[in-house]
Amino acid sequence: MNFKSLLIANRGEIAIRIARAAAEMDLHTVAIYAEDDSESLHVRKSDMAIALRGRGASAYLDAGQIIAIAQEQGCDAIHPGYGFLSENADFARRCQAVGIVFVGPDADVLDTFGDKASARRLARQHNIPLGQGTNESTSLDQARQFFQDQGPGGAVMLKALAGGGGRGMRAVYSLDELDEAYARCTSEARAAFGTGELYVERLIRNARHIEVQIIGDGNAVSHVWERECTLQRRNQKLLEVAPSPGLDPGLRDQLLAAALKLAKAVNYRGLGTFEFLIDEDTGDFVFMEANPRIQVEHTVTEAVTGLDLAQIQIRLAAGATLAELNLTQDQITPARGFAVQLRINLESMAADGSTRPTGGTLSTYEPPSGPSIRVDGYGYSGYTTSPGFDSLLAKVIVHAEADYPAVLRRAYRALCEFRLEGVASNLSFLQNLLSHPRVQANDVTTAFIERHAGDMLVGREHPNLFFAQKQVSTQHSASQTNAPPGTVALNAPVQGVLVTFFVQPGDPIARGQQVAIMESMKMEFEVKATQSGIVRERVVEPGASLFEGSPLLFLQPADIVASEQANEEQIDIAHIRADLAEVLERRADLTDQRRPSAVAKRRKTGQRTARENLADLLDEGSFMEYGAMALAAQRGRRSHEELLAMSPADGLINGIGTVNADLFGAHASRCMALSYDYTVFAGTQGVMNHKKTDRMLDLAEKWQLPVVFFTEGGGGRPGDIDKVGVAGLDCTTFMRMASLSGRVPLVGVVSGRCFAGNAALLGCCDVVIATENATIGMAGPAMIEGGGLGSYTPEQVGPTSVQGPNGVIDIVVVDEAEATRVAKQYLAYFQGDIKTWDTADQRELRHLIPENRLRVYDIRQVIETLADSGSMLELRRQFAPGMITALIRIEGRPFGLMANNPMYLGGAIDAAGGDKAARFMQLCQAHGLPMVSLCDTPGFMVGPEAEQQATVRHVSRMFVTAASLQIPFMTVVLRKGYGLGAQAMAAGSFQAPLFTIAWPSSEFGAMGLEGAVRLGYAKELAAIEDEGERSAMFEQLVAELYQRGKGVSMASFLEIDAVIDPLETREWLLRGLNSAPTESLTKGLRPFVDTW
Repeated sequence: MNFKSLLIANRGEIAIRIARAAAEMDLHTVAIYAEDDSESLHVRKSDMAIALRGRGASAYLDAGQIIAIAQEQGCDAIHPGYGFLSENADFARRCQAVGIVFVGPDADVLDTFGDKASARRLARQHNIPLGQGTNESTSLDQARQFFQDQGPGGAVMLKALAGGGGRGMRAVYSLDELDEAYARCTSEARAAFGTGELYVERLIRNARHIEVQIIGDGNAVSHVWERECTLQRRNQKLLEVAPSPGLDPGLRDQLLAAALKLAKAVNYRGLGTFEFLIDEDTGDFVFMEANPRIQVEHTVTEAVTGLDLAQIQIRLAAGATLAELNLTQDQITPARGFAVQLRINLESMAADGSTRPTGGTLSTYEPPSGPSIRVDGYGYSGYTTSPGFDSLLAKVIVHAEADYPAVLRRAYRALCEFRLEGVASNLSFLQNLLSHPRVQANDVTTAFIERHAGDMLVGREHPNLFFAQKQVSTQHSASQTNAPPGTVALNAPVQGVLVTFFVQPGDPIARGQQVAIMESMKMEFEVKATQSGIVRERVVEPGASLFEGSPLLFLQPADIVASEQANEEQIDIAHIRADLAEVLERRADLTDQRRPSAVAKRRKTGQRTARENLADLLDEGSFMEYGAMALAAQRGRRSHEELLAMSPADGLINGIGTVNADLFGAHASRCMALSYDYTVFAGTQGVMNHKKTDRMLDLAEKWQLPVVFFTEGGGGRPGDIDKVGVAGLDCTTFMRMASLSGRVPLVGVVSGRCFAGNAALLGCCDVVIATENATIGMAGPAMIEGGGLGSYTPEQVGPTSVQGPNGVIDIVVVDEAEATRVAKQYLAYFQGDIKTWDTADQRELRHLIPENRLRVYDIRQVIETLADSGSMLELRRQFAPGMITALIRIEGRPFGLMANNPMYLGGAIDAAGGDKAARFMQLCQAHGLPMVSLCDTPGFMVGPEAEQQATVRHVSRMFVTAASLQIPFMTVVLRKGYGLGAQAMAAGSFQAPLFTIAWPSSEFGAMGLEGAVRLGYAKELAAIEDEGERSAMFEQLVAELYQRGKGVSMASFLEIDAVIDPLETREWLLRGLNSAPTESLTKGLRPFVDTW
């Protein structure tokens, strides 16, 4: 042991537990206590006790004060217990910074597990099942959207990102309940853990709660079996048992393995609990959270294993290894019998399972005793409770080396022996709970208590195995405070701390009106008037601690008539106030209806307005427009009225909406949409619209929103003079757009002219959709002419006839309507599966490859037959025609597809084809699409002319890109599979894909058959003088090689995985996809998608 003095930064029963463990290890202990906690028994159980400045839980959260006391007292270590600072990474770091050992995991581990979102990310990285959830800090709007996405009958659980213990948690079964639940969870989380951030997950209605106890030394980890904590009320545990009765052995092994995997991933040191939910309806389990600290229920694990976990935790913090402590996994003995823990809380329970804390003075406190009965508590006769702390008073732990019902019988008798008088408790409720047949059979879920609370609150006779006290003291009540004549008291409905008043003396209040907020058990309660009257006196002020029934204020009863209060009937709800009218008028001025001349200009060119395009793209009623009130940065040269008319929204319309929500639900269909308005300064990029763009792109990155950008416009706007600087080269718009590459789908749409900065943003997109009238260039005619490069019309700069074949444009369409339709189709591949689909008769595939191996065929017909009908969306069709890249669906599931085109160069892969294939692989990897490769190639294009195109470098991009793929990649050889080109079509090797299969028409070789014969048999053929004989020999040798290289021959040597009937191809692709882990389709793993 490398330290001698330990400060215990906690209170109550856990502080006493730690003090006892430390005393047995000959450690000097220092206790601390808040100003209103000096009578807590833990103050007397340590070698010395130091008072904290402050009251309630906040005193125990004062990290600076606690560390200062530890330093003053010469403590080598601080033990945080559970709750309070036990999971606070900053506290752990501050301890380390001053040379004090924090008895718990490393700060980095606390960062990981103290934040539920990061813990779930770790679980996902290690293939641990997770429930559906947001997995990150979630706003109220996002929580609403997530709830709505659950569909009819759905329910969610709100949870604090930090901490545990049921604080900041609520199940929500109705959307109407969400706002209130969100506000309360936020407030409770902030009070308990210092941060109000929440996340939301799908509620498993019939769940069992299993947790695994882990111990680790920073290198090795072991499990100490599991505990079941299913019996809870409002997400706070009441009864825990070790081990879990009736848990399937196979499922137990999976849970233990999952917990060990997570602990090993972070080199866990200390005690930790990894918690899981088992869905009783499916038998599946999901990881819920990890608690990197000693757990309230550690006692039951101690009972069934004989281990002292509190001492083990201290020794591990002091540097001991599991091997030194004889705690390696093979040294952990099986659990002996069963142990249960029952939490004795000072509280009263309502029929719906909700609780209210109680308080007062314990007139009698006599816990049970006997063989295998242990009580960890801090009560004593005469102790007056404090409203500022948790209601947990004691824990009754009972062990029996017998079956589960036997240990419950022993526990029931122990409760009957527990003499606790003076303050209401849950003892009777626990006795009723243990008597319930379903509890005895362990036929329970986490919702059991809430569903049956009413039944278990019914009074039942239980034997009192002690002499009851005849007269007990009473707690503080309203009768102990003198009320002013003619007044009645409004009493505290719960025990707790007064947070705020909403009324003053003299105020009239009506029955049901909210008058105050109280905090109890780190949860907030509204205090409402129980009758109408006039407030005459406030008895206490905010910050006061109150018992249930203590008076808050006195009021003089009076009938408060309706005329004294504003009500809905007195307000003209149709009235539009002046401030609102101004906003509505400004918004109306932005619409196309108020801008007829601008609309006319677009009609003259046969184009739509920016707002028409966005309305067509986004689902009706889903668009939230950002920055609509922006005006051009030209206030120094134009009046406000001029700017209102000339620069609505500063020429950029943008916001968030949904696309295809009818197919995929609102959450999966979220989209960031932006459109330059060509009727405002020719769609140029002004100072304010750059600012708007930056805001939108920042949101897109933060919330992982796909982006659709209509980029028509002329680049930078020199007329914006309201700015500081020279060249504006510190603009971050292009950097922000580029940083989204590979993270979210980026769609660029252009109609008409797109030059300079607008074109740069377009070029950053994954896919460029252009209308036939588009012209795209890195400079417009004026800049070209200004640079002395000649005089051109806009349409001569970069028309689609140039930008299509050269690869800049992915898809050329007729007009903006078709462009918008294609953009929606493109996004759909990344939004999810389609439930309804159709396909051609797959027997047609048997006949699409000609039996004559030298005859070409239409590869697009093969793709369209293989894919769901109408699902093929080809990208960059005019560029590198020898390589087909397309998005398709198979039974509604999206795939990326690349294929050789035998109609161009016989399917040989040239430099441009290599570029095209490599970029497409990057695109699929970035957005989590599985890939299928249809191979029919004689290899790479060769020869002096090919080498002038830098073929060596370009085609090698296919190998380099494929080597980094993590998505499922499947290769189907249709006909020719020759040489390096075939390997490139198979991700670098026939062993690289999830499978490499072939159709009966397939043929293989290290190079083309004819070339192999010419090279390999050159001398033999040259020796034959007769040309006819030589030609016959040549054909014979080719035929022999063909027989040797047929698919069935390749399969016999296991160089490919199978030769299949073509009509089975769809089935293979789907089975292959289903065989791959879900994590292989994770999006955002690629840092960017190459623009070329």
